[in-house]
Amino acid sequence: MKTLKGPALFLAQFAGDAAPFNGLPAIAAWAKECGFDGVQIPSWDARLFDLARAAESDTYCDEVKGVLAENGLVLTELSTHLQGQLVAAHPAYDVALDGFAPPSVHNNPVARQQWAVRQLHLAAQATRRLGLTAHATFSGALAWPYLYPFPQRPPGLIDEAFTELAGRWRPILDAFDEAGADLCYELHPSEDLHDGVTFEMFLDRVGNHPRCNILYDPSHFVLQVMDYLGFIDVYHQRIRMFHAKDAEYVPSARQGVYGGYQAWIDRTGRFRSLGDGQVDFGSVFSKLAQYDFDGWAVLEWECCLKHPEVGAREGAEFIRQHIIPVTDRAFDDFASGGTDHAANRRMLGLPVGDAT
Repeated sequence: MKTLKGPALFLAQFAGDAAPFNGLPAIAAWAKECGFDGVQIPSWDARLFDLARAAESDTYCDEVKGVLAENGLVLTELSTHLQGQLVAAHPAYDVALDGFAPPSVHNNPVARQQWAVRQLHLAAQATRRLGLTAHATFSGALAWPYLYPFPQRPPGLIDEAFTELAGRWRPILDAFDEAGADLCYELHPSEDLHDGVTFEMFLDRVGNHPRCNILYDPSHFVLQVMDYLGFIDVYHQRIRMFHAKDAEYVPSARQGVYGGYQAWIDRTGRFRSLGDGQVDFGSVFSKLAQYDFDGWAVLEWECCLKHPEVGAREGAEFIRQHIIPVTDRAFDDFASGGTDHAANRRMLGLPVGDAT
């Protein structure tokens, strides 16, 4: 059995223009002071990381790891959530998604998608140079506007969307395979890969690619009213990353899982700071230990109520308390009789000797 690592912090929700959140050395020192042992870096945030340099330069990668090491931290993974979203984007979201890309490709969906694909290939190279074995991303979405089947979807629409999605991602998956790293899709509403069924649809179309894996985040399953513990039982062989994020869903007579177009604070389903929601993290950590998950428990902070810096400090301790140092022996070993083959046969009432 294996013990998972942690706590680590995803820096995306904390990076900003004010100190200590505006540069890697300062935010690393702050993260360590909060109690974290690792950080997951958003590759799109130039205040913290230069993806192009990391893809080309071992020296730069050593500098990044050195900055973290000086603060008692390690780099757990890189993330391309925003770039991954742009690998496949329905035209309905063109205006909103332009903000994820540089101005040079705004108002040009073809150029923007090509830029995103190049970013993922750079991320594969950077992941290899940094010595990492997993990478976090989103799948993007072509079919999301047709999630609810009314008006009726024409036959073949979803199949066409997933075939196209797989075709766009297969070369990227191959690039991560060459880099020796798993590409882990965060299953997330607004992405075509948002639950187990959609992941299976995609996995089938990429030929069960060995690098096609899952970033497990139970909060998204709470908000979809899914069995987030049973999900681990079903998909544990593909779970290679873990975001520890909390959520709550309180049924209402006025509003359902779609949220009624309300702000987060007014929704029946809301993200909460770690420990303040409904996720049974004792069972989550137990199941991950049961299935020998040895990756990192990475706090992704999102909450409509609590201040992020408070959530970070509390979350580090929360994860630390939930990590299970796995046992190296069975609890009833003291009662072992040290039996052998002959003894086993005698216990079964079978002849001992040359009988087979």
